[in-house]
Amino acid sequence: MTAPRILIVEDEVLVATDLKNRITHFGYEVIDAVSSGEAAIARVAAQNPDIVLMDIMLNGVLDGIKTAEVIRKRFSIPVIYLTAFSEEKIFQEAKITEPYGYVIKPCNDRELHIAIEVALYKHKVDSEKEDLIAKLQNALATISTLHGILPICSSCKKIRDDKGSWQQIESYIREHSEAEFTHGICPDCVKKLYDPGEQ
Repeated sequence: MTAPRILIVEDEVLVATDLKNRITHFGYEVIDAVSSGEAAIARVAAQNPDIVLMDIMLNGVLDGIKTAEVIRKRFSIPVIYLTAFSEEKIFQEAKITEPYGYVIKPCNDRELHIAIEVALYKHKVDSEKEDLIAKLQNALATISTLHGILPICSSCKKIRDDKGSWQQIESYIREHSEAEFTHGICPDCVKKLYDPGEQ
């Protein structure tokens, strides 16, 4: 089984190096450690990691929250905030980006490992749900069924619709289902129409 691939986004070199060593020790693959939001977005686009560990305060124009929002919308890759900021205001801003975790630095190995494992599992479950929803929507789009009572003329076999209009049975079924029609003549009608001895 391939080791989960992780991108570290951290502007302090020593912290990034420490995180890389710890994460590698857990058995994950660190694809890179970058220090800006712009670099993080470029690396995600190029490398498609399984998870991103994101500091909130970063070098460059984009902070960690704005970067995480771009990554979530554009790539659907889970982000865990790993930050020294525990203020309620920052937490509320970060929460809107729907992170898969929010870990306060400094954290111990167990806290970090659990946060990563939970995020990976939750992302797997979310992906499976999205796939199932897409399959169900496709199935519903291709299944059209007629149900209920259809008023049909005993003589000409036209069907009355909800608005009171009468239309050929083929037209009605074509509008209310995925069915297509081909025409032929059954043996009884052949005898009735073309065999003078039967009349």
